[in-house]
Amino acid sequence: MNKAIHPQYITDEQGKRVSVVFSMQQWQQLLDELDELDDIRLYDAVKLRNEPTTSLADYRSKRAS
Repeated sequence: MNKAIHPQYITDEQGKRVSVVFSMQQWQQLLDELDELDDIRLYDAVKLRNEPTTSLADYRSKRAS
């Protein structure tokens, strides 16, 4: 994370944390980073399959045919 996240906590009567409050900016930052992490995981899963690759130029030329 590039920016620091500073959550606020809501606690119950015993002081146990039961909820977290973020600013909308912090929430959006978390969502963006989770989305990026998901993309990285998908990329890693595809790379593990060791499938043959093709260049973008070859793909485009085959598709145009």
